[in-house]
Amino acid sequence: MDYIHINNLKIRGKHGVYEEERKVEQEFELHLKLGVGDTSKAAESCDLADAVDYGPIKQEIEKIITGKSYFLIESLAELISKKVMEDTRIQTLELTINKPEVWANCVPGLTIFRQRN
Repeated sequence: MDYIHINNLKIRGKHGVYEEERKVEQEFELHLKLGVGDTSKAAESCDLADAVDYGPIKQEIEKIITGKSYFLIESLAELISKKVMEDTRIQTLELTINKPEVWANCVPGLTIFRQRN
């Protein structure tokens, strides 16, 4: 299995259990690991049509994070995972969402794993 990574994607949004979190934007840091099968065809052809283009994936994630507010990052993670997995070439997804501005001495977050059946 070959993997595409999108790391350290920083997007500001208004999500959280507490009302203040939904009023004032805070940073969300995302890391994605996309299992895309074998990338040798894309490597040989050097054609983006043979590869999973991570640009549109990044744009969709930005829309989700900057859009509707959610109480839980679990909700964000599930929504993002469903959107990413719409591309049937993506076989697995490992997604981490961190909230680096919540506490001064540590970073809370969530990691989920999804696999196509």
